[in-house]
Amino acid sequence: MIRATSIRLLTTPTIRAMSSTPKEITIIGGGIIGCTTAYYLTRHPSYSPETHRITLLEASSTSAGGRTPDSIQDPATLADPATVSKKNPAHDGIAGAASGKAGGLLAKWAFPQNIAPLSFQLHAELAKEHDGDRRWGYRRCNASQVELRGRLSPESGSAMAGDAEPVGSGAEKGTKGLHKDHRKNAKALQKIGAPEDLDWVDTDEALADYDEIGNTDNTAQVHPELFTRSMAQLAEDKGVRIVTGAKVTSITRSKDNKGVESVTYEKDGHEETLPATTCVVAAGPWTRLVLPEIPVTAARAHSVVIQTPRPVSAYALFTSIKLPVGFPAPTPERSRGTSSAAAQKLRGPQIVDPEIYARPDGTAYACGPTDNVVALPPLSADVEVDTGRCADIERQVGSISDELGRDGKVLARQACYLPQGGPWIGQVGDTKGLIVAAGHTCWGIQNAPATGKLVSEIVYDGGVKSARLGGCDPKLVV
Repeated sequence: MIRATSIRLLTTPTIRAMSSTPKEITIIGGGIIGCTTAYYLTRHPSYSPETHRITLLEASSTSAGGRTPDSIQDPATLADPATVSKKNPAHDGIAGAASGKAGGLLAKWAFPQNIAPLSFQLHAELAKEHDGDRRWGYRRCNASQVELRGRLSPESGSAMAGDAEPVGSGAEKGTKGLHKDHRKNAKALQKIGAPEDLDWVDTDEALADYDEIGNTDNTAQVHPELFTRSMAQLAEDKGVRIVTGAKVTSITRSKDNKGVESVTYEKDGHEETLPATTCVVAAGPWTRLVLPEIPVTAARAHSVVIQTPRPVSAYALFTSIKLPVGFPAPTPERSRGTSSAAAQKLRGPQIVDPEIYARPDGTAYACGPTDNVVALPPLSADVEVDTGRCADIERQVGSISDELGRDGKVLARQACYLPQGGPWIGQVGDTKGLIVAAGHTCWGIQNAPATGKLVSEIVYDGGVKSARLGGCDPKLVV
């Protein structure tokens, strides 16, 4: 028998008292994790705009870092000239790092599995509530692992494409989609499992193997920059103060190290200090500058955005492309230059694995391997772009698709630093109110909503409720 006195119910006055407790919350970082955290803090039932002050600090004052000068700077204009995601000048600096230059793939099957399914569900809920299909390009899509044979372009200067057909045999005459002009090969295509609407991979000779990773039941996508900017704006609409160009220099803890007292930052040459009862560090690869005990590392990644001559079907392709003899050699791993390596030709076949994400705004995003050639700069505005590495990606994806190569137009060449080593979500050591949310690897966009929701529960409820922290708990390393 359960005694009535053993159950403690929170009365309405108690809940009101909890909500009215003053809180000074500072979020460090204007990327996807910081912005979704700000959003969910303002959506928690205990949030009170009268007694809870939330400030988001972003170190950079421009989002243009990590892009070449000729790159498009506002992708919102591609999707809808009148979109509400149009850049807010006061938010310049938001999504200036990896959050603005990622692929935007969402997957229920992503990792870590203790938070990925929750985050996938939250993405769908956010899109439904805030018109995400128009505002940030949310849609369901397919994901596949594909093996392809690259082809030489006429300007490559070689008559043979390794094991492929010789250049000049007709393969380069016009676009030949995978199925569009090759119905007679339907049985061969069915044998390798190729879907009929994947018609922007050129020629039936390019595709060697096809394996489905995800489908529209468990896979989706967003435009990461537009999603991040939308989260920031929605948070600001509910009372969050956003300050860009504010580089945090220190977090002051109490003398016994059991609590947070303030956050100090520099802006326009002046130092300012904010009182803080809670500090959420969501600074991505820059996290160790303010929390050296959290093992977040960084790796640079390059990508390009290509405008296709027609919208291409919704596929995320994890490729393995066999480049033929005579193909321009990829930039050497340790090379630190900004010029193309096109003068060097491959003397033997080489496998490369760019990822390609078709987007609903009439573009495709493609990214290459990471490198550690250039150290992480102080600000996202200072990220260095190696145009040679971007040219590698352009040539490689163009070798298997005219839509991405000859008939496409490159809109952006860019680079960013991926935060690695985590994700870490939760209280740092014994310091109450000091919370880390960083190190999300390539799944930062996917896992941002779950991270923001869990952080809001830590702040207002004293612990997570919606999922288990599991291996994400920073207590494992601090």
